[in-house]
Amino acid sequence: MKRQLNFFAALATVMGTMIGGGAFFKIANISSLTHNAWLSILVWPLAGFITLMAGLSIAELASVFPEDGGPVRYLDEIYGPKVSFLFGWSLIIIYYPANIAALSIVFATQLKEIPQFKNFSTTIIALIVMLVVLLINWLGSKLSGQVQKITLVIKLLPIAAIIIFALFYQGPNQLAGAPAPHLTSGAGAATFGQALLAVLFAYDGWLSIGNLASEIRNPAKTLAKAIIWGLFGVTIFYTLLNWSYVKIIPWSKVVGNQTTALLTAQKLFGHFGSIIIAIGILVSVFGAINGHTLLGSRMPYVLGKEHQLPAANFFGSLNSKTMVPTNSMLFECAIATVMIFSGTFDSLTNMLVYVSWIFSILLFVGVLILRKRQPKLERPYKIPWYPLPPLLAICGALFIVITTTLTQPVLSAIGILLTLSGWPVYLYVHRQKAN
Repeated sequence: MKRQLNFFAALATVMGTMIGGGAFFKIANISSLTHNAWLSILVWPLAGFITLMAGLSIAELASVFPEDGGPVRYLDEIYGPKVSFLFGWSLIIIYYPANIAALSIVFATQLKEIPQFKNFSTTIIALIVMLVVLLINWLGSKLSGQVQKITLVIKLLPIAAIIIFALFYQGPNQLAGAPAPHLTSGAGAATFGQALLAVLFAYDGWLSIGNLASEIRNPAKTLAKAIIWGLFGVTIFYTLLNWSYVKIIPWSKVVGNQTTALLTAQKLFGHFGSIIIAIGILVSVFGAINGHTLLGSRMPYVLGKEHQLPAANFFGSLNSKTMVPTNSMLFECAIATVMIFSGTFDSLTNMLVYVSWIFSILLFVGVLILRKRQPKLERPYKIPWYPLPPLLAICGALFIVITTTLTQPVLSAIGILLTLSGWPVYLYVHRQKAN
């Protein structure tokens, strides 16, 4: 693949893949869990801090192994092929298709808020937007990269508009009489853990930028810079955006309400202005779908190219004209189609984040292992304040995984079982190689 993506394209992919449905719709889920306005705001910078610590840690691995495969490659170098394959398998059958499906569902839900589309089927709209994104990516990574740049700029406009106008809003401040945040029991802490899991979907996506290593110029330095600056910027945007919601809209109308962002826009800009904001939100979600399709199609391609999947030649081939892995792209969208028919936004996103953070713990521990095992290994980027960032990332990830396992056992079990379903596939492929 050609190295045609510069730093801004990499940064746009990091931020563009992260900023999507979660920025505008997760407040409904979070407010229902915390039952406190201030906790619903504070959970965003906390999740951002955990993610930034994770980003500082992973950036070092990205600089050491600037190759296709991203986190799968890092796990392979540290733990060996069995662990890395299971992570790759979970990305292929859970993470990327669940992201594509969940965001397509939320795009359809948001579009139906516009009166002209109210009577359309949510499922049909979700399928159509997924197919449009598929076509864009089919035409080449240069076009899909341009879409990421354009949608990033456009998606920041509604966020910036809401934040700026909220700062100068002269109406009643709904936070003025809000009760102080408190976690007084184990149940409260567990519920807060569920809220953290929900928020982390909004921060999700940055880890996969490593999948584009062979298409990024000077990946050893560019990847680290894109990850760190992308995470820092998104944390600020998310915190201020959710503060804006809760400041302007009465708390009773925020809890469990997936149209909170639209209500805020109507309060700030009136009916016409809220339509413009709604379009901006749709562009935001569209860009996130595009980012996950762009990144997700590279994972089956990498594993196929290395003959780690059945039908390896099918997955490991590139389109002769556009040089993109169209077969892998079709496979991911086929799984996403099944999920669109069977899942909901919150259930899909919670499961993909849960599985992702289990493997993230291994990655953070892997940074410590690699430092000890190969202290003289060339590291174009080294973690500042080492070993504090990976240790903090491990603690945050463990809290999320443990509380989710205890409070959502069915969801956790499904995620783990789907991941472990890759084990017989791994054994089959390696048995075939031996023969």
